[in-house]
Amino acid sequence: MSKSISILTLVAMMLAPIGAISAQQIHLPPAVSQSQGMGNVPVTNGNEVQRKQAIAANLQRQAEMKRDGEKLAQLTQELNDYLQNKGEGVISVDALKKAEQIEKLAHSVKSKMKQSF
Repeated sequence: MSKSISILTLVAMMLAPIGAISAQQIHLPPAVSQSQGMGNVPVTNGNEVQRKQAIAANLQRQAEMKRDGEKLAQLTQELNDYLQNKGEGVISVDALKKAEQIEKLAHSVKSKMKQSF
């Protein structure tokens, strides 16, 4: 037991100078001098940045809604034309896919409209 205590003490004594040396070698960067032109740099607070981000997100959402709405109108017209020309009978797989796309786009536009409030 006394051997292990003496070994631990010896190891601690050997490691102590290493910690002291590394603590003494901390290098800090030199101070940055401010030039004459830096006095006019505008400073923005967090609220203004958040407001600008919200405006940008709203504009992007509106553009996506417009794009999705145009695609929705196009698919609806194509499906309507198909149904008018086809008459009665079996509906094609393409028509079913268009109906599914219409449903997805309608849901997308609806959820984006809800996000704007």
